[in-house]
Amino acid sequence: MHQVKAERLKARAQERMANKLAATRRIAEEKRANAEAELNEKAVKISEKADYIRRTGDMPSSFSFKFPSLCWGFTTLYKAKARTKAYPFGYFQCRALSVSANSNNGPDDSVLPVLIVGAGPVGLVLSILLTKLGVKCTVLEKSKSFSKHPQAHFINNRSMEVFRKLDGLAEEIQSNQPPVDLWRKFIYCTSLTGSILGSVDHMQPQDFEQLVSPVSVAHFSQYKLVRLLLKQLQNLSFNVVTPEHSEGLSNWSLGGKELLMGHECVSIDATDQLVTVTTSYLNDGKYVERTIPCNILVGTDGAGSTVRKLVGINLQGETDLQKLVSVHFMSRELGQYLINERPGMLFFIFNTEAIGVLVAHDLMTGEFVLQMPYYPPQQNLEDFNHKMCKKLIYTLVGRELLDLDVIDVKPWVMHAEVSEKFVWCDNRIILAGDAAHRFPPAGGFGMNTGIQDAHNLAWKIASIVKGIAPSSLIHTYETERRPIAIFNTKLSVQNFRAAMAVPAALGLDPTVANSVHHIINEGVGSILPSGLQRAVLDGIFTLGRAQLSESLLNENNPLGSSRLAKLRHIFEEGKSLQLQFPAEDLGFRYRKGALIPDCGSATVVPEAPTGRRRDYVPCADPGCRIPHMQVRLLSNSSNEESISTLDMVSGDKVEFLLIIAPIDSSYHLARAAFKVAEEFKVSVRVCVFWSADTAGGVDIGSKGALAPWDNYIDVAEVKSSSNPLSWWNICQMTEKGAILVRPDEHIAWSVKSGAVRDPSLEMRRVFSAILGVNSTQ
Repeated sequence: MHQVKAERLKARAQERMANKLAATRRIAEEKRANAEAELNEKAVKISEKADYIRRTGDMPSSFSFKFPSLCWGFTTLYKAKARTKAYPFGYFQCRALSVSANSNNGPDDSVLPVLIVGAGPVGLVLSILLTKLGVKCTVLEKSKSFSKHPQAHFINNRSMEVFRKLDGLAEEIQSNQPPVDLWRKFIYCTSLTGSILGSVDHMQPQDFEQLVSPVSVAHFSQYKLVRLLLKQLQNLSFNVVTPEHSEGLSNWSLGGKELLMGHECVSIDATDQLVTVTTSYLNDGKYVERTIPCNILVGTDGAGSTVRKLVGINLQGETDLQKLVSVHFMSRELGQYLINERPGMLFFIFNTEAIGVLVAHDLMTGEFVLQMPYYPPQQNLEDFNHKMCKKLIYTLVGRELLDLDVIDVKPWVMHAEVSEKFVWCDNRIILAGDAAHRFPPAGGFGMNTGIQDAHNLAWKIASIVKGIAPSSLIHTYETERRPIAIFNTKLSVQNFRAAMAVPAALGLDPTVANSVHHIINEGVGSILPSGLQRAVLDGIFTLGRAQLSESLLNENNPLGSSRLAKLRHIFEEGKSLQLQFPAEDLGFRYRKGALIPDCGSATVVPEAPTGRRRDYVPCADPGCRIPHMQVRLLSNSSNEESISTLDMVSGDKVEFLLIIAPIDSSYHLARAAFKVAEEFKVSVRVCVFWSADTAGGVDIGSKGALAPWDNYIDVAEVKSSSNPLSWWNICQMTEKGAILVRPDEHIAWSVKSGAVRDPSLEMRRVFSAILGVNSTQ
């Protein structure tokens, strides 16, 4: 009888809900129809006004109102906030035309070459790289100030290599980060003062020997990184404009080297000539709009990217993997305790009262972020007010802290998605970083993948702006980086699920908790009153956490002993959450794009991610990063400086590097490369690689063989006992081979045997394919 009654109640509730939804839809349809009619009427008036302007000659004739089939005003596709102005479909802002490029008089300085939306690490790194390459750019940031929430904190090898090119940034990070012994471990425990269930050391001896990279990984909070990047921009004469100093900004012509804080992108209009961005900022208590015309727009504005939404690009992948609450707090007392007793980067805490993951951003200053699962609507943010958060922290620590200071509480949702496009609108609108892909934080792929996006993109934008290559070169950014983003998405999801293996081994399967939550929200539990829904959820979670009681989870209890043994096996086999992925961090390879692929390599399916740490194996195939080796610069000077092979690639100009051995056929190839590069108006530097024991006669060998060109360097191998291989052995080729390296340190072309019959013809083929242009010869 009770079952029949429940079914009737459910049916009535569903009927009432259906009626409400139908009524809501009718109202929405009426509003939409009215809005469309109003917008269409405005569009007609605007079109008439535009026709009048053209007929009367009030607007220069060189400007047109053409709209390419794939490029239009994107403002109606996304509604940002209430103050965002809604424009009709296809609306073109007349005021933008007054500052666009004039085709009769050449480029107009009032049109920015590059506008970057979003001043997170990716946008700031891109702006620094472009500025160093001589490209003017302006950055917009909708926030009025930079967040102090730590967010990302792990910087992998490849990103640190990029930072080495940014005027000592890598060295500054290394000198300011906590000592590595304070963050090399992940610790699993019942509380921070309770029993340790296990620990994993994620640093291996070779990680400190600089065999595969000139720099090690780092643990450095995102907001601290942003501070250092801002200092770099200021050293490059960037002007940081805050809302308090924005008076008269609407009449200020942007010439590049500006970072505009408190400026939100509210609309984007594109033609075949330029992109016009409308931005909104607060001035004297009122929102003011201004238009900014640019040739290239780059959206680096995060996972909720306004640029991506405005242009209507969708994300593909898994959504809503987990909802969490992030609690940022300070406690020097806790930091000092952990330094003395159990230092680590991550602490996975499982007890009968609460479960959480503590990220130790800096034990020395006592800065932490606590991540806890969050189940709305049964739970709400009020359940995580500062007072409640303190109680939860005390529970997870195992005792009270006298100096605990809860700074910030933020909810967030974990996704694993990649944008269906990275480049849009005739290569003028580009997405990078979290705007193009959003991953689970497991493994630190988010920020690192974004920084490498910027590194790939910068030299290509510079090549276009400087007239070296056509805009089609930008499409190779998507061709190269999107497959890497898809691969890293899979790897981060695998790593996230590896993290879930630990609570599952303890009898707490997170998939069960999520299934229960889904049933309460969408299934039979949805008919229950909200208070009862919460009581059911809390009851089920309390029963689940009971699996962690000391009476059960110990070696004397058969079930507890079995679970602890399973946990040890997970740690010993490397099946838990991993921190480093050297094979993926340094060994990722572009199969197609601005390169000459090996025969058949473009169709080779990359090895699937395993979710476990794999060692990096150096490779000199096209698309790979150039292998690292320490070399000595050879000159007449007695001071023979030692550098990395990565340092031979310039960070201050668009320049390719040709690496050869000191033999006649290779010198012939180098002279052909110099000559062909002049035809393509691109710079080439030649590196002559001498073996460790045959570095004599450098003056005669290279200077005479390469004259009249002088853009070359002679280097000699620096061998070590831990790495006795020669350069050509490391590259898996003979000394008759040659390697052409792009400005982003990835290999564009290589020949392993030296079988180049016509060097000039081959170099023309190579540069033509890489840059997407035809030779003038």
